[in-house]
Amino acid sequence: MNIGKFNSLYDLLESFPTEESCIKYLEQQRWANGIPVSPYDPTSKVYNRGDGMYRCKNTGKNFNVRIGTLFEGSKVPLRKWFVAIYEITSRKKGISSIELSKRISVTYKTAWFMNHRIRECFGIILEEKLDGEVELDETFVGGKNKNRHCSKRVKNSQGRSFKDKVPVMGMLQRGGKLVCKVVRDTSYKSLTVPILKTVKRTATLFSDEWCGYKTISKLYEHYIVDHGHGQYVDEDAYTNNIEGFWSILKRGLTGIYNHTSKKHLQRYVNEFCFRYNTRDFDDVSRFDWLLCNSNYRITFQRLIK
Repeated sequence: MNIGKFNSLYDLLESFPTEESCIKYLEQQRWANGIPVSPYDPTSKVYNRGDGMYRCKNTGKNFNVRIGTLFEGSKVPLRKWFVAIYEITSRKKGISSIELSKRISVTYKTAWFMNHRIRECFGIILEEKLDGEVELDETFVGGKNKNRHCSKRVKNSQGRSFKDKVPVMGMLQRGGKLVCKVVRDTSYKSLTVPILKTVKRTATLFSDEWCGYKTISKLYEHYIVDHGHGQYVDEDAYTNNIEGFWSILKRGLTGIYNHTSKKHLQRYVNEFCFRYNTRDFDDVSRFDWLLCNSNYRITFQRLIK
């Protein structure tokens, strides 16, 4: 099944006019050459029942292409799911749940759930650890104190205080991938672990003068720019790239989503990291990547508990 470029939502709907066309395309993306693989036993022979379902010989269980994916258990047609995936992956800043609900004619609750199920797949774009020249920085996500009503303002929340904000740690390989993690605080204990898990020891690190990076200076080649004294570039030592990403993240969160809770913030951050990491992809490639990596499923109860 050959699909052309999705230059618009109209093109997408033209490419997938029926539910059957969506199912066939999803099978081709998830299964090599469209040959069904049992989610219960990948080594088993599979029989085509002829009614859109397949049977796993070894387990005797029936299945379809939705099983084991973000589409499993959803009563929403695949055609609407495809529109939702296209909208969230092709837009530079994403799409709010209330707008998505209007675009595909579902309730706000359903659109919110669909958005989070899609975001759950964004966190697995990284295939290997970062290496080379890697910029490190942290930011704080949350509304500005001066914009709050006087009764809701938080005292002593300037600078690196996060009484009213959530800290996010960023690691960006120059010319490569970006990884961001929501952290408990910006102490050296909270920052060191994500760096060790994400960045190879052979990498060269660049950061500001924050004391939270004192441990990694003993483990990596590490250069510092002293922002506190007005130094932002010292030859190859700078953090301009990761700081530019923070601007994109905050404008998107404020302009599109308005409010994001700490509980779900990591998924929103993963969404923006996905766009950065696929910046050289076209819309079809992003769309296909999501379908190929759709085997990450989160339940509604887990989202709300």
